[in-house]
Amino acid sequence: METESEPYVRLATLRQLHQVVADLNTARSLADTVQAVADGIVAGLNYELACVNLVRPDGDLIVSAFAGSAAAEALITGRVGSRSSWDRRLSMGEAWGDLRFIPHSEGWVLLEDDVPQWHTDGPAPRFEDEWHPHDRLYAPMYTSASARELLGVISVDRPRNGRHPGPWGREALQMYASQAAIAISNARLRSNMQRALIRLEREQQALRASEESFRQAFEYAPSGMAIAEMGGDQYGRLLRANDALCRLLGRPASVMRRYSFADLVHPEDIGTLLRTSAEGGRAELRLGRRDGTYVWVSLRNSVVADTADGPRFLLTHVEDIEERKRHELQLAHRASHDALTGLPNSAELRSRLAARLCERPFAASAPEGTPGFEPPYGYDEYDYEHGFGFSPAAGAAGAYDGHVHSVAPTGGDIDDGTKGLAVLFCDLDGFKSINDRFGHHTGDAVLIEVARRLTTGVRDGDTVARLGGDEFVVLADGLGSADAADLAVRLRNAIIPPIRVDGRAVRVGASFGIGWAECGMTVEEVLNSADQRMYIEKRSRSKVHRRAG
Repeated sequence: METESEPYVRLATLRQLHQVVADLNTARSLADTVQAVADGIVAGLNYELACVNLVRPDGDLIVSAFAGSAAAEALITGRVGSRSSWDRRLSMGEAWGDLRFIPHSEGWVLLEDDVPQWHTDGPAPRFEDEWHPHDRLYAPMYTSASARELLGVISVDRPRNGRHPGPWGREALQMYASQAAIAISNARLRSNMQRALIRLEREQQALRASEESFRQAFEYAPSGMAIAEMGGDQYGRLLRANDALCRLLGRPASVMRRYSFADLVHPEDIGTLLRTSAEGGRAELRLGRRDGTYVWVSLRNSVVADTADGPRFLLTHVEDIEERKRHELQLAHRASHDALTGLPNSAELRSRLAARLCERPFAASAPEGTPGFEPPYGYDEYDYEHGFGFSPAAGAAGAYDGHVHSVAPTGGDIDDGTKGLAVLFCDLDGFKSINDRFGHHTGDAVLIEVARRLTTGVRDGDTVARLGGDEFVVLADGLGSADAADLAVRLRNAIIPPIRVDGRAVRVGASFGIGWAECGMTVEEVLNSADQRMYIEKRSRSKVHRRAG
């Protein structure tokens, strides 16, 4: 059972990991990328030392980057370890998924092999999972999940907490190694392409010889490439697409010539494409495949001329980044959603609420007696104190310069016609006794089922979030007082039917408190208001039950 602080530590680590993974793909060269891999271990994964060993063409591994110690970096960077020694290390010790851990009790046999290493002596461990200076932890990097060709090995040392990494730490390191392999592979491809383009640029001076070199580099490039027109009525139309791009998009070259990138880009990314400069521009967006799906790519543009004084064309390099984007989205989702139920977590709930609230409370009309003032054109009413116009046509809540204000019904339980953002605070009744009696496995299953029933019971666009423990919050916009009360009843009725877990039927009740999000309130004030109303309702129901008894 994780402690109260562990989810926050995990969330912080996820955010750090997300950032360092993003940094891997901003390095300009292969050397910068490899150093960024080592630096990311120290910056984002809480190890003091990190070393990146890359496989050379002859199969041996060379120390390509080191982070955490200038002395160690000067001593071992550039040194080579034989492939046989590395294969021996990667077959020893304990397998933690793709990771390999060799404890100090076994690692002494490696002190004399030819793998470059940096270590210090230290006392025997004081407890079972304490890190020893001679412990070794390796994260192999492979070219792809299917080929499993070894690209290199990351070795780490000195966890900052002084302990062997737990399941989450191992998963984070393995995920990072996978992303590092993608970044290094892409950096190598970019480096090779840059060298090819430099060579092409020089060979273009040799006139016809350059045309053949360009054709070969274009046609046989491992990444997608396209040439498009830059002038005239057909601006942007694809003139040529290499085989790699045709395979990526599932379209033959003859069909590709009917399109421009503007025809293929995802509708949400068209603005990104239009903002991308023709000369040296770069963008990450989605392109449509023949089967109707989309793939994330990185586009890099450059301008080339057919001859010294001939027409200019746009050369676009298209790099498949689908796997990296998928991992980035997974990291972002895990940082903003509850691991058990999959619902938005407390941080995401507060973020969504904060996006709807501004600091100024809504004022629908000007003070009486303001002489000789007409609201500006397009506004039906005006807030004279703050200088904001209001038009009821912009929505029931009102809008100031594009911001739709959140307002609350004022009629209590009587619906006064105002539609606002209802905040329903839900606390499960009897959940603790289920946990105590049947264990946390049953309790977790109940929480998962309650989350499903709540999600099924709301509209598309409403938010169901898990605040923590057995507390949930529903955000439902555009409701009046009666609507919100009816929603609370329907959700309570959806929760109370029996829930079957491992052949056993268990029941929980639910208490709801209805609050309203209003501009001028803070997020905490909104949640506390709904929480207090839930508490009042729960106490009221308890008195009713006692009288009935």
